Amino acid sequence: MSLQNKGMCMAQLTKPLTDRFDAALAMASQIHRHQSRKGTEIPYVAHVLGVAVHVLEHGGSEVQAIAALLHDAIEDAPASIGANEVRRQIKSEFGDAVLAIVEHCTDTDVQPKPPWVQRKTTYLAHLQTAPDDALLVSAADKLHNVQALLRDYRAVGEGLWGRFNKEAGRTGMLGYYRALVDTFTVRLKNDIVKELETNLEALEAEAHGPCPWPPRA
Repeated sequence: MSLQNKGMCMAQLTKPLTDRFDAALAMASQIHRHQSRKGTEIPYVAHVLGVAVHVLEHGGSEVQAIAALLHDAIEDAPASIGANEVRRQIKSEFGDAVLAIVEHCTDTDVQPKPPWVQRKTTYLAHLQTAPDDALLVSAADKLHNVQALLRDYRAVGEGLWGRFNKEAGRTGMLGYYRALVDTFTVRLKNDIVKELETNLEALEAEAHGPCPWPPRA
């Protein structure tokens, strides 16, 4: 088969994304418009796009890709909109299946947020019973985060940890992501888990880890 014919066959086999994906991208852009990645000037929407890419590249459905675009929408809802209004909009536009995945990816919508270790311990426990479709989106989120941590650690070194919650620091962040990898290894049968672990191992090697979870006082 020629490359041209092979390309045509692939195009015929690939199911295109629909207008629903476009609408989710517009909603994510609106919600995160004034937000940036911690300690950087990178627009936050770059993160949700990266998570959606990981979901699609690891076999996810359009429903999961839409949820990836909106996975932080409830947790990081602007005060002018509010978490409950975001929930209503997601359900109205994209349905219960998308909303359920986004809820599973939300560690809290309480303001002010509970203590960091408490939130992350609760989220890890939640992943023990979360459905597979939500686990893939969560793993894609964590993979994109670890890739960013590794890149930024190589750029700024130990100063990286000062960007995050004071309760976390180096040991908390490394310990949390190691606990996430352990959970995904048991619960999620997808090669995204190995990719996440490979990136985390590189970060641990350079940042003097691994570290225990929960972090020692």
